[in-house]
Amino acid sequence: MPPSSSSSRALNAILPQIQSAPYEAHQKARTFASRYTKSGQHDTAIDVLFQSARELFKAGQSGSGVDLTGFLLEVYEAKGETVSDESRGRLTQLIALAGSEGAWRKTIIDKSIAWSAKHGECPAGDAELHHYVGELFYKEGAFEAAEPHFLVSSKRDSARLLAEMFIEWSASDASSYGAFSLRGTLPYLQNGNILGARTFITHFVAALPRTSEAPLQVGDTEVILVQDGVVNFAQLAVLTCQRAQGERNKAVRESWEGLLATPEVRQALTEISTLYFAFAPPRSQNANPLGDMLSSMFGGSAQPKPARRVLAPTSMPSGGLD
Repeated sequence: MPPSSSSSRALNAILPQIQSAPYEAHQKARTFASRYTKSGQHDTAIDVLFQSARELFKAGQSGSGVDLTGFLLEVYEAKGETVSDESRGRLTQLIALAGSEGAWRKTIIDKSIAWSAKHGECPAGDAELHHYVGELFYKEGAFEAAEPHFLVSSKRDSARLLAEMFIEWSASDASSYGAFSLRGTLPYLQNGNILGARTFITHFVAALPRTSEAPLQVGDTEVILVQDGVVNFAQLAVLTCQRAQGERNKAVRESWEGLLATPEVRQALTEISTLYFAFAPPRSQNANPLGDMLSSMFGGSAQPKPARRVLAPTSMPSGGLD
């Protein structure tokens, strides 16, 4: 990019020195940018800092490049620069050039996201910026570093890449598919990002190794039931939340707050969960383990635990339901 007419004087004095005298070039860039900023010429200061930082990174001067990038973000703040393709694009270029060695790149990323959170539409940071960073880490195999950026981003592509990444991550242990399905689905739902949750779980299930499966039609949506019950739960959780209507769910809310919340119904549901799924019943609030222990020590007997009911295989008719 050729220097603009307003920044050409500074850049003509800075750029030729980067290879032979990088420290001097770095100091000149700071001096020129400070003068332009004090005189209200923010765009000129931004151009000087961006081009100088870019060339310093290319020359292997990461420390100087990071310093000028930080100064660039300070000028963004002073100007009140909002998030746009151009302002974001400068930062993604510098992030890419910073390289993965050391903490230089993380410093730029953290400061860039903080600026975008303040001057963009998303309080957690610009979605495009998060997606870029997440994809950068993913391609490098840094899955843990990529995960939070994909989850915060509201882009469908972020949810798709997160699903692909989780499949790769869990490939060596099929028993972890359920955990990873929740690891992607639940945070999206907590953020109110139904589209992200649905995109994630759809791509996640589609990428699972083929096992015995059966389609289940729920309205106009087909759910692929797989062997992992947790993955099936994640799919149904997304569909349930997708059909929720907040305050307009009056009938459902009244059901849960009314008859279904009564002690008798809760007790019946607890017994059913124990009988059919072998869930341990919740400990009674009136239980007194210390009292039971003392009673046993002094010759008394602790309260016997009720025997757990077991559903025998013959309890279900083999021919199906009438």
